[in-house]
Order: sequence, then C-alpha cells, then structure tokens
Amino acid sequence: MTLQHRDGQRFHFDAGALCLELLLTGGPGPVAARYEVLDDARGLHDWIRDCRLAPGPDVTVTPAELTAVRTVRDALWRLALARAGGEAYDRRDLAAVNEAAAGAPLAAVIRPDGTRAWAPGATGTRLLATVARDAVELLTGPYADRIRVCGADDCALLFADTSRPGRRRWCSMERCGNRHKVRAHRARTPGEGAGEEGRGREGWRHDS
Repeated sequence: MTLQHRDGQRFHFDAGALCLELLLTGGPGPVAARYEVLDDARGLHDWIRDCRLAPGPDVTVTPAELTAVRTVRDALWRLALARAGGEAYDRRDLAAVNEAAAGAPLAAVIRPDGTRAWAPGATGTRLLATVARDAVELLTGPYADRIRVCGADDCALLFADTSRPGRRRWCSMERCGNRHKVRAHRARTPGEGAGEEGRGREGWRHDS
C-alpha cells in the first residue's frame, strides 16, 4: 500500500498480511485512534480499494457490521502487539477473532481473461471473516515470530517480515529506514544538526 505521512511524504508499506493492513484504519489507544477512518462505511470502502484484496469487492456494510469490523481490528492490534512483544494473548481478543473467522468468507471467482474478481453478495460480515481467517493463518503460521513494530522509536506501524533473510527492521526503507540512515550519518559527522528530533510519533493514512 502507499501511505502518506502528515508531513506530506508518500511511501510504500508492505504490512505482510491482509489482517495487518486493516490496522491502518485506526485502532485502540491515543496513537492509532487519531487516524480512525471507520467512523462510516466510506472509510472501509476506501480501505478495500487500496488493500491487497484489490480490485476489491463491492461490499454492502451495515452499521452493525462496521462496529464488528472495528471490534475485531482493535483485537488484532492487541494480538499483534502481544505477539511482537512475546506476551500472552488476551482470551477476549482471541474469541473476537475466532468468532469472526468462523463465518463464510468472501468468494473469489476467475474472470474469462484469467483475472480475479469477487462473487456478488459481498457483505461486511464476509469481509470480516476473510480478514479474521488471514489473522488465524498469520498468528499460527511461519511468520508469527516475524510480527514486528517498526524499529523507529516514533513509528507505531506493525508488519510481518516475509522476506527470506528475515532481517527487516523498518515499516519502509523510504521512510523510517532512510531517516535512520540520515540520523546515523549526522551522529558520525561533527557539526550536523539534530534535524528531525522532537517531531513526535508517526501518523499515516493509506492513499491510493
């Protein structure tokens, strides 16, 4: 996905999993809550357009389904952070994800030209089941131990490192990786200013 920081910089971000892409829509706590976009169905539709489901299905979303998506998304935040920090899962968060995963997911179909499309009748519940099943696969699969928070101390983005070496540290080399290199260079070079110190925590929005 392409994200845009509050300072205007656009950068590519690979969350490594569909369920972690959902975390870009906001979440619990003061940092993620500042970027909440699921106040109405339009925010969810924008996310569907930009996430790895693209071209996304035409999803009908009720207010109750939108509330359910936010509930599961917040649970995924806590579960992913727990896994990244080597902490125990909250049983209530597990129950929320497992309940959503038990539903019928979105149905993919093959077009005559060989591309993927989505079967009619997509709903918020089916979308949520698809995301929750992806979370089950991630948290029980080979990349569970590679769920990480970006290495920058002012970035809260979570990702699963699916690279072969498994040494990914940054949400994006274009953003936090490059900023780290600049700071390291300045630290080695006498007379260089602090530059970006005191900028505050990261903010983001997904941008097509």
